[in-house]
Amino acid sequence: MSDLPRKAMTRTARLAALPLGIAGRATLGLGKRIGGRSAEVVTAELQQATADQLFKVLGELKGGAMKFGQVLSVFEAALPEEVAGPYRAALTKLQDAAPPMPAAKVHAALAERLGADWRSLFLEFEDRPSAAASIGQVHRAVWHDGRSVAVKVQYPGAGDALLADLTQLSRVAWLLGPLIPGLDIKPLITELRERVAEELDYELEAQAQRRHAEEFADDPEIAVPGVVAQADQVLVSEWMDGTPLAEVIASGSQEERDRAGKLLARFLFAGPSRTGLLHADPHPGNFRLLKDDGPVEGWRLGVLDFGTVDRLPGGLPAPIGASMRLALAGDAAGVLAMLREEGFVKPSIELDPDAVLDYLVPIIEPAAVESFHFTRAWMRAQAARIADPRSPAYNLGKQLNLPPSYLLIHRVTLSTIGVLCQLGAKAPFRVEMLEWLPEFAGPGSAGSRPTARTATPKATTQKATSQKVTSQKATSQKGAAPKGATQKAAAAKRSAPARRRGPSTGD
Repeated sequence: MSDLPRKAMTRTARLAALPLGIAGRATLGLGKRIGGRSAEVVTAELQQATADQLFKVLGELKGGAMKFGQVLSVFEAALPEEVAGPYRAALTKLQDAAPPMPAAKVHAALAERLGADWRSLFLEFEDRPSAAASIGQVHRAVWHDGRSVAVKVQYPGAGDALLADLTQLSRVAWLLGPLIPGLDIKPLITELRERVAEELDYELEAQAQRRHAEEFADDPEIAVPGVVAQADQVLVSEWMDGTPLAEVIASGSQEERDRAGKLLARFLFAGPSRTGLLHADPHPGNFRLLKDDGPVEGWRLGVLDFGTVDRLPGGLPAPIGASMRLALAGDAAGVLAMLREEGFVKPSIELDPDAVLDYLVPIIEPAAVESFHFTRAWMRAQAARIADPRSPAYNLGKQLNLPPSYLLIHRVTLSTIGVLCQLGAKAPFRVEMLEWLPEFAGPGSAGSRPTARTATPKATTQKATSQKVTSQKATSQKGAAPKGATQKAAAAKRSAPARRRGPSTGD
């Protein structure tokens, strides 16, 4: 595929054909077993063929299909090992690659969004994309002031494709659910649909990225590239090298895994506290391990892609830290009371406090020790415990509710833990919680660093450019957001934390 398939009927037909293809292979497999083939061999063949078809379709369609595949990929660690092999390679391919848009279409998109003289903004521009993802692709270039930059260009028609794909995927959620034990697919797809407007709005993304770049400027552990320019559906950022986290997962040393894990845990908890925003797309393709010739302790984590964020002006909600502290202290009644107060247990539901505690304690084990070794085996055990209908945890989990205000926080936390398990990292989860969640440490404690409500953003170190993107189309046009997306995006902007609004070129 060289372009984003936009015709709704074509995309829907390809997604709808997935169940038929899988059913057909199952029938063929039954015939092979009747013919004397080993059940194990046939099952392995079916799993591989299913993985190849499913993720080939998701990757080639891009849009919502690929976005869903990327989100799903971080839960690969929950699969039973005998099943995980055939899916692992296909899943992880979606984290940092997709079929690219042809150069001619990229040039046309840049001319439409930046103006006919768009080439004057760059000293160099590479036509071959360095990365191609769900709704856009990235090209390496040299800005007119000599800086190396990443130029993110949104696929034409991405908005309509995103909504159409997610609608169709919700209809076949029953098929996809068994891929990841313990993960409820339909609410995940619903949440992705609700974030469509924000995902497509590169102005909102630029604001979130600027906020992070300002706060983490000169930080010894976290690095965020500065925004250089933004116009309509084009976002230009400072270029960031480094080792993609997918490479660390595949072949990194244990010290690389542990360092990446520690920094990932730090960003999960420090990010909302320091910026008032939660980076909500934590798949490995969005992180880089920035190594140098110095000691491992000096390596940093590079963070990319701020298209989806949760706005948390006070940092992560206080009940998260408080409820985990109560659970680790064995206060079953206190935990249940807090879950009721926050809406995790509806008023009509009666639960045994001790059963709730038994359900939670294994899940929060990383918060109980100074350093926890995240492994695929641990995640598989948790997923199997929750997904097994014979398990008390399964029945209790069905009675719990996930409040809308916690939906994105829940997914991001689970996704980050999934990546930590893929890394096989030893990470100080508890240490980071004690530092960034005062309620976890106990009443009267205070974090060692200011929260977003009191922090003064660091002075930016990014050099201001003297030239604006002056194309009338670039400044007045908001592009192909789906119907209703403009209103949703405007509402998201109104609810965003206060931040300095810069010109269309970066600061």
